[in-house]
Amino acid sequence: MTDTWMVRNLRAVRGRAYPRVIGLMREPSWMIYGTVLPLFSITAYVYVYKFIGAKPEFVGYVVLGGAMTAFWLNVLWSMAAQLYWEKETGNLQLYMIAPISRMSLLAGMAVGGLFETTTRAASTLALGVFAFGIVLTLTDPLMLVLVFLATMVALYGMGMMFASLYLLFGREAYHMSNLLMEPVYFASGFYFPVRYLGFWTALGASIIPITLGLDAMRQLFFEGAPGDAFLPVPTELAVLAALSVVFIVLAKFSLDYMEKLGKSTGRLTLRWQ
Repeated sequence: MTDTWMVRNLRAVRGRAYPRVIGLMREPSWMIYGTVLPLFSITAYVYVYKFIGAKPEFVGYVVLGGAMTAFWLNVLWSMAAQLYWEKETGNLQLYMIAPISRMSLLAGMAVGGLFETTTRAASTLALGVFAFGIVLTLTDPLMLVLVFLATMVALYGMGMMFASLYLLFGREAYHMSNLLMEPVYFASGFYFPVRYLGFWTALGASIIPITLGLDAMRQLFFEGAPGDAFLPVPTELAVLAALSVVFIVLAKFSLDYMEKLGKSTGRLTLRWQ
């Protein structure tokens, strides 16, 4: 096969996705930790809702939201902070001098991370449905697939944008990940419908793709969910598609700025560290 620019970038995508896919098989214990441990926080919310007499759909909301936390954690720790960790371990210079687009490196991380995280999230969801006797009423599988894909593209596009920003700001990457973790759980409605935060708060939280994606998936999974929804599913799908484009463009812009900074100043952060 001719070693064209496209072929090199496709190989880079495969090369960066490979460790994350194979790593899941080599460390089965990680699968247990990623599947079973989230059930503890899910169980706590389930019993709170049962104690206060909430309608049965709320138990399903919690289980689905708890399963989706895996994607947000993967974006924060395995996407956004990744270039910073690569710099700390001495691999970043190899990425920068390779004759490929930096977007292909991040795309490979996203593909591998998506495979690994989807496996864990699906396992958590299946265990939660079995443990709590949740009834799923999926009426439009095609729409569910479209919503899920749009959510993942937008979410990992945000992760790509954060990857270069974290690198630019240096040592604050770890603290930023910690700072964003719990507030997003709350603002995005992982454990309750986001509409109950109020329209303007929910609208602001919609900048995070998983907010609308989770709201739409609940409507598609649970019969009574449309009454608790923030926006109709087609509207949320359209917004997610727009966010996908916006975040990927911003990711490309921030990566280009990072490279320009490196060429002009000899460093990849906004200040010496």
